[in-house]
Amino acid sequence: MAYDAFELTIEDHVARLRLSRPGIYNRLDRTFWSEFPAALRGIDERAAARVIVFSADGRHFSAGMDLAILEGLDKKLSAGEAGRRAENVRRWILALQASCSLLEEIRIPVLAAVQGGCIGAGLDLVCACDMRFCTRDAFFAIQETRLGVTADLGTLQRLPHLIPQGLARELAYTGRRLHADEALSAGLVNRVFDTPGQMLGEVLEVARRIAQQSPLAVTGCKEMLNYARDHGVADSLNYMATWQGGMLRATDLREAFAAKREKRPPAFGDLWPATPPMDP
Repeated sequence: MAYDAFELTIEDHVARLRLSRPGIYNRLDRTFWSEFPAALRGIDERAAARVIVFSADGRHFSAGMDLAILEGLDKKLSAGEAGRRAENVRRWILALQASCSLLEEIRIPVLAAVQGGCIGAGLDLVCACDMRFCTRDAFFAIQETRLGVTADLGTLQRLPHLIPQGLARELAYTGRRLHADEALSAGLVNRVFDTPGQMLGEVLEVARRIAQQSPLAVTGCKEMLNYARDHGVADSLNYMATWQGGMLRATDLREAFAAKREKRPPAFGDLWPATPPMDP
């Protein structure tokens, strides 16, 4: 399926979702917020890939939310009865939050490859990815503070789990830029590269290595890591045991041992596509 806000290709179990409007610095407009969740759900529900590489064309990853959307928000905040107006804005923000949260909720890992600026809503998106890589010229900024609003799509909730609390608060309160070397030392990104080409080559190699593993094992890792982030150790261990009680099967384990014995790459089956709720 063709999209207007980005390009999506799938090859050898790796999906590449690439923001493709560098002329507007890959600003995230209404088209993006409509197409992006549909694309993620489609990949996940069809089990069309085992990993997603999320990148962008041009000098910057994303300049954040499109200004036309912010102007529309200003109208929502200033017209109509106060209670209904507030309820409408709340639902609108929840819908945008849900689009970002899909990056966590889908069954497969998402790897973000960032060059140049990753600002505002762009940072909301990459904070929800499983891993982040960037170029040496990259920077990250909670731009909303400098516009007079509080960031509301997930950065303030996820960033303190990725970097020290004090640094996350400094970035939120000041709106200053976090540059690549500092992002690496703080743990926000896995690695820093000199050029976008070098970065994408390495990120695709990581994606290919993930795609070679058992998809059932990888989705179990993602589920458990996300759960452990939001719960205590005892609850997380209990969930882990329950998960294994239902998901641990001999098929992939046998294949892994057979491949090792026969000195060949393992051939794991894909996850099954999601079954529509009313189908048997």
